[in-house]
Amino acid sequence: MASVSVIIPFYKKHLFLKKAVESILSQTYKDFEIIIIHDDPKDQNLEFISNIKSMDNRIIVLKNKENLGAGFSRNEGIKIAKGNYIAFLDADDVWYQNKLSVQIDFMKKNNYEFSHTSYEILDLNEKIISKRIAQEKLDYEQLIKSCDIGLSSVILKKEILRDHKFPSLKTKEDYVLWLLLAKSGIKIYAISEILMKWRKTNNSLSDNTFQKIADGFKVYNSYLNYNLLLSLKCLFILSLNYILKKLNHDISCNTFNNPDSYLFK
Repeated sequence: MASVSVIIPFYKKHLFLKKAVESILSQTYKDFEIIIIHDDPKDQNLEFISNIKSMDNRIIVLKNKENLGAGFSRNEGIKIAKGNYIAFLDADDVWYQNKLSVQIDFMKKNNYEFSHTSYEILDLNEKIISKRIAQEKLDYEQLIKSCDIGLSSVILKKEILRDHKFPSLKTKEDYVLWLLLAKSGIKIYAISEILMKWRKTNNSLSDNTFQKIADGFKVYNSYLNYNLLLSLKCLFILSLNYILKKLNHDISCNTFNNPDSYLFK
């Protein structure tokens, strides 16, 4: 039985999926299985999926009968996962070679149930345009106000997902799950080392501002059962913190890549 089950929802990202899978197969930690949930029933490129599956006998492919979204697809993957740990990787992201080794060792030594790491943000040309440094420890109250947890950096003990799952949201479905887990008493710990690369794509739902605002309101109002005013207040604080941190991270990254930047003249 594999120690780690890696869950990958896949929808119209043929250009990147192979690289994502290769980044798992190149891990120094080898005790894993890969569960890919194909969430595009209209995709007739069967040869592509077959080629991905043939890359390694630890790869399992499920296909949804209809497009159900990333959150539902992850839930389906978790249902059949055999690992004691669940790791998430989106189809357009990649891991550094030592990610599983470092993170699983970190969790086992400290008996942690939830961990995540720092990560870099790439553009479509593989250029690093920013980075996010993970906060050492997060609790529920902190998470309500701000969340920089990169989904593809997260590893959880499978047992903590017995009573919680991803909701049916187009964006922020991961944020809801993190909040519900934190509210139940699960502590969230981080590794400051950068172990993952998150790819910023032009057609990403996470770049749709209106969708993010609508789903952000649902996080507080529908899933945490906050009243209208409190939901709007929390959404405002979350959005403000996101903007401030993004400006700070982008400026820092710009300085690192371009010391002569006019931002500092």
